Amino acid sequence: MDVKETYKRRFSTETSFRNAMWSLLCREYFQNWISEDARILEIAAGYCEFINHIKAGKKIALDINPDVQQYANPDVEVILSESENITMLSDDSIDVVFVSNFFEHITKTAITRTLKEIFRILTPKGRLIILQPNIRFCLKDYWMFFDHITPIDDRALVEILELTKFQMVKVIPRFLPYSTKSSLPKSLQLIKYYLKLPILWRFFGQQALIVCDKN
Repeated sequence: MDVKETYKRRFSTETSFRNAMWSLLCREYFQNWISEDARILEIAAGYCEFINHIKAGKKIALDINPDVQQYANPDVEVILSESENITMLSDDSIDVVFVSNFFEHITKTAITRTLKEIFRILTPKGRLIILQPNIRFCLKDYWMFFDHITPIDDRALVEILELTKFQMVKVIPRFLPYSTKSSLPKSLQLIKYYLKLPILWRFFGQQALIVCDKN
């Protein structure tokens, strides 16, 4: 499957909104989990909406799609590689790894190998942040994308994380809505209100947020 053409078809009409949305998400929520001097790696960075907007001391974007080089800001180092093979990064060299909407695209074996690689490169006090479609709450639309191959819920993800020796810090089974292609209105102001009202997450959240530490 051509990753470049797939994502161009899927997101090309939403680029401006997605950039603004991720700028808001980083500023209003994710930055709270990440020190501004951290060395951070985003796995499956895609169009770099997260890595471009998060504040960090060193920023690295990893993806197999060559378009990542086109979208990464000048302060973002780009690595073209699969997530199971990040041997170019040394042990204990990264403070934070961020993974969003990725594990559903690869096999369980690949997920396990990726998590082991993440564990290896994280510093002893390193942190992993995962935003993941939760099939418990988005089953109806989970298969709307042809390249989804692995169904995952928050409980299964916690299990493999703990088997990989990660320590859970925060597990939110219902956090963000499933996709920007949902019927919810595309409003940055509404997203800002949504983030400040966790009671709404119980009704609209279809993606899990998991924060875990190496030690």
